[in-house]
Amino acid sequence: MSQFNQQNNQPPFPFRLSLNPKLIVLVVLILAAGAILLTSFFIVDGMEHGVVLRLGKYSRTVPPGLNFKLPLGIEQNMNVPTEVIQNVDFGYDLGTSGGIGRNAPVHQSYFMLTGDLNIVDIQWAVQYRIVDPQAWLFHVEDNESTISDISHSVINLLVGDRLIMSIMSGERTVIEQQTQEMMNQILSRYDMGINVTKVQLKSVIPPRGEVQDAFEDVNIAVQDMQRYVNEGLEQYNQEIPRARGEAAQMIQVAQGYAAERVNEARGDTARFNAVLEEYRKAPAVTRSRLYLETMEEVLRNAKGSTLIDRNLDNFLPLQNLSSGGAR
Repeated sequence: MSQFNQQNNQPPFPFRLSLNPKLIVLVVLILAAGAILLTSFFIVDGMEHGVVLRLGKYSRTVPPGLNFKLPLGIEQNMNVPTEVIQNVDFGYDLGTSGGIGRNAPVHQSYFMLTGDLNIVDIQWAVQYRIVDPQAWLFHVEDNESTISDISHSVINLLVGDRLIMSIMSGERTVIEQQTQEMMNQILSRYDMGINVTKVQLKSVIPPRGEVQDAFEDVNIAVQDMQRYVNEGLEQYNQEIPRARGEAAQMIQVAQGYAAERVNEARGDTARFNAVLEEYRKAPAVTRSRLYLETMEEVLRNAKGSTLIDRNLDNFLPLQNLSSGGAR
């Protein structure tokens, strides 16, 4: 009865916890091996490159796939998307997609002064790709702000050198190309490790109000002019080929008629030369034959015959030789 607690009706604690030093060492070794194993490799996605830091200092850049590093935080990896075209919009709220301007208000305006002292509200986008992960991570403190500042300065410079109508019409493509080239030149001097692949002016409009209404009227007039030009070109494309076809047909008819006349003239000449040759051989016979052939040709289609006496003033009616009747 002394072995049981009569109040609780439960036996006393049956044994004492005893710690085995070998077991503790084994557990520690297993945990250390697991930590070393788990921190000794990392995976880089196919669209990325990995940057490895050793004790906080740049060590190397590794390609996509399974890569190894020194464990327990001696080396750390940072994956950078190098095969992805990244897009930055200016003048829009990017709160849902991230990137520069994620805290900007919706339809943020970027007013710029043009070369003819007008004001335009511009919205544009910049696309770039990271080509040097090390430079992207360590050479510039705030990459996104730097891209924004460079883009603003270049766009402002190019817009300030042009008239507002040229910016809103034919010069937009030129501004986009020059902005891309100038941004790449500046970014290469900063050694940021990126390459701008495209710049697009999405919207170039004057400030709202009477100015915008006036420019809309001008744009409508320009569109009407372009429509009239297109209609004229369409009519031109219809009439010119037809006129050219008719001219070619007339030329072909004229050439055929010319060839026919030339051939007839050559035939007449050959026939005349042949008659002339025969005439030289026998002039009297040839004259008689020509006379008879000519009279035969003249009288072939005659319906009647009439003889005229040169010594009389009146016609002498004779019998019609072809029909046998009197006349």
